[in-house]
Amino acid sequence: MQTAEFRQLNMQVVRKLNAGLQLAEQHFNRTFPVPTVNYRLRGVKAGVAYPEHNEIRLNRTLLLENPHAFIAQVVWHELAHLIVYQVFGRVKPHGAQWRAVMTDIFHLPAQTCHRFNVQNVQGKTFAYQCACQTHYLTLRRHNKVQKESAVYFCRKCGRQLSLVNTKN
Repeated sequence: MQTAEFRQLNMQVVRKLNAGLQLAEQHFNRTFPVPTVNYRLRGVKAGVAYPEHNEIRLNRTLLLENPHAFIAQVVWHELAHLIVYQVFGRVKPHGAQWRAVMTDIFHLPAQTCHRFNVQNVQGKTFAYQCACQTHYLTLRRHNKVQKESAVYFCRKCGRQLSLVNTKN
């Protein structure tokens, strides 16, 4: 079901994409195809670009909860991935080319992560401990650990994560 509010936000997303494409076309002196946009992304990610398909998936809930910041940041971020792929091919996702598109063409900081409150989109998490902090793994990652099909390590201290015993 599309509310009037969502339709309005979708129009703003499309306008922002078109503005970004226009800037990229002027900079690279070439045309870029308009990407497909859908709002089926779930979980804590705000957006994901699929360069091979020229598609951007956006998180509808996070868009509705953070419309201005979302449109000002996430739409440009994902579009930059598509532009980079079309100009440079397969390169590091947040590498020098992506950063250059964000800063030199879109005139935005090259931030790789959003800072939205994800409480309404985050599923159940499980506390795991390393030597330096507590990490919260998603149900999917927790199940992988329990089935012994995955092991996770802290990026800070390098130690393996262990499930925190929550029983008293």
